[in-house]
Formats: sequence, structure tokens, C-alpha cells
Amino acid sequence: MYSEATTESSETTEPVTAMTGQTDSTSQGQKADTAEKNVKVKAENVRLWYGQAQALHDLNLNIYEREVTALIGPSGCGKSSFLRCLNRMNDLIPNVRIEGQITLDGEDIYDPDVDVVQLRSNVGMVFQKPNPFPKSIYENVAYAPRLHGIANSRRELDELVEHSLKRAGLWREVSDRLQTPGTALSGGQQQRLCIARAIAVNPEVILMDEPASSLDPLATATIEELIDELKDRYTIAIVTHNLQQAARVAGYTAFFHMGEIVEFNDTDTLFTNPREQKTEDYITGRYG
Repeated sequence: MYSEATTESSETTEPVTAMTGQTDSTSQGQKADTAEKNVKVKAENVRLWYGQAQALHDLNLNIYEREVTALIGPSGCGKSSFLRCLNRMNDLIPNVRIEGQITLDGEDIYDPDVDVVQLRSNVGMVFQKPNPFPKSIYENVAYAPRLHGIANSRRELDELVEHSLKRAGLWREVSDRLQTPGTALSGGQQQRLCIARAIAVNPEVILMDEPASSLDPLATATIEELIDELKDRYTIAIVTHNLQQAARVAGYTAFFHMGEIVEFNDTDTLFTNPREQKTEDYITGRYG
């Protein structure tokens, strides 16, 4: 049976200081001022089973357009399972059953008429470990646009590859060696190549499953700077065990525990004035 705990990093987190107190927040810690924001992805009563084992319990979460939303919590709490629900990657795992509703711009992504290939183009994903194709840097970026008919001529592909690599902050480093295998790049460069590959098909949402957990501090800082730039164009949801990273990059944070969302709020409030004692215990390092 599939176990999410095997996919999540065992990275040690440093405590983030929190103050006690209550907020006047709404359900699951969500602040009232979010009512004015556009909901890009909406999860309602989402439940998930791996075989007989239930991994997610009645999750409700709004992911706002052109914001970064961090999913935090201890290993095995359902963060990555939930993230994979958002572009139906769990469809590829045997014996998975999902109930509830997830909408993208108000459209049910689990509707039988949904084109899953197109959905995964609209909702791109960057995994924990860089996974470039065994192709050149150029072909890593050009492959999906060519497959989807986004760019057909060589000139269109050249422009798209350059544009995507620039947006991923990699163009200056690889512009003179585009025919080099993507696997020959450093770990941080490979991850940025995977981001360039994801944005080459013009997605609306980017999912990131611990994108910096296997990188050194310098490469991690580069990825975080890139996320900050990308949020002006894309809606981003990121799973991270690094609480400092969530505090740095995310406008909103959801705290997961035992397959449930304990609290959701803007990041500053959740880290400095959490509503739930369990949230405070986690972010102050009492467990994790």
C-alpha cells in the first residue's frame, strides 16, 4: 500500500517563534479580508483513501489567485496527498479513492468530461527531486509545447524556450549550451529547468512539492527568489517542511495534521498569533 510518509522529506525544521492569543478569524483560521480575493482553486470536503486507509479527512481550503499558499505539517500528515489531488496525479496510484469536490475557476476538475492531460497542463507540478528528461536543455523545455501544439515552428520554439528559461532565472547560465543534457546541470539548475519546463505550457497554477528540500542553501535561496517573482503571474501552492521558507515565500499557510487542516490563515497571523494550540505547538518546535 502506498504511504505518503515515504515521499516527504525528513528535513529538520527550526522553531518559529509564535505568540499565544486568539484571532477573530473565520472557519479554519481564514481571515475575513480574503473575501475580496479571487479563489483560483477551491477544495470542499475532500477525503482520500489509499486502499482501506483514509489519508485525508473532509478538507476545505481556498487557494487564492496569484498568491503563494504553503502547506505545512509533520511528515505523513497529508500535505503531498492533497497537493496531488489538485492536478489528479493521485489517479496514477492504484487503489486510491477520492470524494468531495475540487474546482479550478469554478469548474469541477473531477468531472468525467475533464481532459486530464489539459488539466495537468493548466496545473503544472514541480517535484521534490529535480527530474529533467534525458534530453537536452532545449528539448526539456520545448517538448511539452510541441506536444500540445503551443509552438510549432522552430522560431516559435526558440522564442518560447528562451522566454521560459528567462522566467525561471536560468537563461544566462545555459544560453550558450542549450544542447547539453539537462541531467548535466547542478541540482539547483535542474530544479529551475523543471520550473521552466512547467511554465512553458502557460499554466495557471504551479504546484511545488518541497522543491528545495534536496538543494543547498544558495540554490534554495535562488528558488525562493524565483517563487517570489513567479507569483505575479501564477497561483502557487507549495508543500514545505521548512517553516522559515513558508514564512519567507507564502502569503497564506495551511497547517495539516493527521490528514486534517487544523488552521488556515495569512502567514503572518498563523506564525505570530495562531488560533489553535496544536498549530502553536508545531511552529514552536514542540513536535514535528
